[in-house]
Amino acid sequence: MLRSYRTARIASNVTYIASSGLHALGYAIGLGIGAWLYGAGRISIGTAYLIVSYIALLADPLENLRRQVQDLQHASASIARVGELFAQKPDVRDAPRAALPSGPLSVAFEDATFRYDEANLAFDGVSLRVEPGEIVGVLGRTGSGKSTLTRLLFRLYDLQGGVIRVGGLDIRDVGLADLRDRIALVTQDVQIFEATIRDNLALFSPRIGDAQIENALRALGLWEWVEARQGGLEGGGLQSRLALGGLGLSAGEGQLLAFARAFLKNPGLVVLDEASSRLDPGTEQLLDQAVGRLLRGRTGIIIAHRLRTVQRADSIVIFENGRIVEYGRREVLARDPQSRFYRLLQVGLDEALAADTAQEEVEDEHVAV
Repeated sequence: MLRSYRTARIASNVTYIASSGLHALGYAIGLGIGAWLYGAGRISIGTAYLIVSYIALLADPLENLRRQVQDLQHASASIARVGELFAQKPDVRDAPRAALPSGPLSVAFEDATFRYDEANLAFDGVSLRVEPGEIVGVLGRTGSGKSTLTRLLFRLYDLQGGVIRVGGLDIRDVGLADLRDRIALVTQDVQIFEATIRDNLALFSPRIGDAQIENALRALGLWEWVEARQGGLEGGGLQSRLALGGLGLSAGEGQLLAFARAFLKNPGLVVLDEASSRLDPGTEQLLDQAVGRLLRGRTGIIIAHRLRTVQRADSIVIFENGRIVEYGRREVLARDPQSRFYRLLQVGLDEALAADTAQEEVEDEHVAV
């Protein structure tokens, strides 16, 4: 990068010096010719002045030409970058050979191994099964593998070893569009477009009608919230316009829209990646109600950073360093003093994970000594 930047700066400076030098040379020649002709009595002083003035008029065209050459260089580099981008071939190949079944979907990780690079083993022989209609809470420190689970389910990456099955099918045999249509993801970061509530919920799809959107909002208990926004937003109801990035909406209200988007897909599997972490008093009850209705009759995976989020889970999975270190029914683990989940319930998730980190550092130091 340094070499490229240095070469570009040298080329830019050479172009600038050349154009400035050419302009200065033109001035010198004009002055010389004007003085010589005036001294010879062939022209008047006014004509000599006009010669120099006309040369001065060349300054702006030369500067514009220099800038256009510079813009052409930038455009050429950008075109080359775009060409490289289009030449890229995704590692994930779409080869649909089967369609996912309707209804709640089962999920199975069978000895799943995945690494982002040689030094980063994100999944180390993970085996996990989620039955249709079951809700699983996933806990673990940052970097333990929770987010990797979501990326693998959506086939943003493929495993290096093992198999992931959704609805009993290897996800590599399912079309990407079908897979991502039947799995809904709700995160704490919600993208809000500068458009109406309707377009934000339907993601600008004309196939989804207003009646379908209204029914989904009523099913989630959010229709009253939309009606309540009528006074504060331009248009009213579904035609109320939202600002880019959700300006004017609270974080909780943005997440309400994300739940409605997921509900409109009618998915068989719902993944909640700490989707209720940014609650505000005005929407906490609505969000809790929306989560319950969204998960009803569907398989759910709740990736949590707060214990309160997994209280509705049937089973608990705890990840650590890309491995499952604990898995079981939530009620059983909550009553077992030897379980990690029991400890988390006693001291709180953040405190326990911090303590685990400190203990591992002490153990590593002891081994080093």
